[in-house]
Amino acid sequence: MATLNITYDGHSADVPVELERHISDADVRRIAVELVRSGGVPGLHRFQLGDEAFQHYVVDRFRGAHGEERIYLRPKVPFGAC
Repeated sequence: MATLNITYDGHSADVPVELERHISDADVRRIAVELVRSGGVPGLHRFQLGDEAFQHYVVDRFRGAHGEERIYLRPKVPFGAC
């Protein structure tokens, strides 16, 4: 289990994702689009989100204090601005 944090349009939310292996940055972006479109990310439901919405986003990966995986998907600029 990992936590995916998505920052979009000035908002940020965590969503748990079940991962059995390391996934590529492209897969993280694809999964994020599907989660946001489906309403699976609290406060970030965007039904009309395009397939390339996160194409230029940065994927950061960290381990928490207890070894849990945290993945951050964020714009290249600070504070979630586009």
